Amino acid sequence: NNNNNNNINNNNIDVILLIIILEVIHPIVAIRKMNTILNIVPQGKCFVVERFGRLHHIYQSGFFFAIPLVDQIAYVIDVRERAMDILPQAAITRDNVSVQVSGNLFVRVENPELAAYGATNPLYSVTQHAQSAMRSAIGEMELDEILHGRAKLNSIIKGTLQEAAVAWGLEVRRYELTEISPDEQIRIAMDKQAAAERDRREHVLRAEGAKRKAELESEGVKIALKNESEGNLIRVTNESEANKLEILREAEGLAESIRIKADAQAEGIRVVAAAMQQTGGIEAARLALAKDYVAMYGEMGQQSNTMIFNDRPADVSALMTQVVTALNAANKLDQPPQQQLQQHNLLEAEPATTTTTSTMEASPSETKQNE
Repeated sequence: NNNNNNNINNNNIDVILLIIILEVIHPIVAIRKMNTILNIVPQGKCFVVERFGRLHHIYQSGFFFAIPLVDQIAYVIDVRERAMDILPQAAITRDNVSVQVSGNLFVRVENPELAAYGATNPLYSVTQHAQSAMRSAIGEMELDEILHGRAKLNSIIKGTLQEAAVAWGLEVRRYELTEISPDEQIRIAMDKQAAAERDRREHVLRAEGAKRKAELESEGVKIALKNESEGNLIRVTNESEANKLEILREAEGLAESIRIKADAQAEGIRVVAAAMQQTGGIEAARLALAKDYVAMYGEMGQQSNTMIFNDRPADVSALMTQVVTALNAANKLDQPPQQQLQQHNLLEAEPATTTTTSTMEASPSETKQNE
């Protein structure tokens, strides 16, 4: 009895271990569920029902009736998406670098019939195929391509797995590489290369910064010189325009002044002419001329060395001659020295003749007065 009990216990343990192993190895498909006539299918699962050992129907979530002893629930399949870890695998790249590569595989049951009858263990099959496909894809690429082209590698592995997983009723949703670890020597070399690359980028960036700084400074100097030259040009233009306008205004003012003076002189001449036409106009003109004559004598006495004596004060012709002589003497002050010398010589000659004539004409009268 003790031996029988031990055998029964051992058998129970073996059955429990078998169930645990099946759940671990093939968790997507559970085998043999008891038929309770009214059976309820949970959400996210489906039941594969066999009648007399053959596939009868696949029930989705809900409930159904099954005939006891005739219908058996052969498989309970989980149709939800599932993630599986791909353990690190040793692989050799095309440039003979040993790497350890791991990843994640995401699958779901698309066809429950093929998942139940297409393979004994579809998840194990797709996992093994993922490892071999990963090693094959890495062997066709170099290390730099693998490190910088993970998306391309994932796409290649996913395409290969999807073609094989169709026969097992699975849909490969995606495949992701989680870690790529080269050996220690390659890692050290890569670290040195990365450090050298960072140093190179630093020098390049500094050189580009210095170049850009010089360009900006030269552009600033160029713009400043251009603005300064344009400012000087505008200043010179404005000054020339201002000078031109000043000259024009001065010329216009001078012309207006001359015109006004000429108009005034013309008006004065007309008034004098009109006054001389009236009674007593000639005497008034002579009086004004004599007044100016006297004033001219005073001015000549201050500014000139020429002395004029009139032996006949009542003679108008002689008076006019002396007036002209005085005006010439006054105008000499505004002439150049050479012209002043020439006119002085001429004046010295003319008064001598006049004086001699006057003396000769005055001698008889003086003789009479003396007598």
